Amino acid sequence: MAVSKGSTLMPQGVTPGRVLYDVPETMALLNLSRTQLYELIRSRRLVTVTVGRRRLVPRAAIDDYVAELMRAAGGDGGRAA
Repeated sequence: MAVSKGSTLMPQGVTPGRVLYDVPETMALLNLSRTQLYELIRSRRLVTVTVGRRRLVPRAAIDDYVAELMRAAGGDGGRAA
């Protein structure tokens, strides 16, 4: 893993501030296998767009998926109120 600005850990080769990520980058961001990621796409829990033949995942869709996980886990992400 590489460390980017603001000491946030980002997978190698993933640039913060981007709007679209390809499947391997999304796999790294979410720490999921290819099969798990495509299951999320198939079940429409993760929205994608296509550009030509490339399937890309918008940053907003990744954030929405993580927010869904947080809500399912109790919503506070383990932080004290």
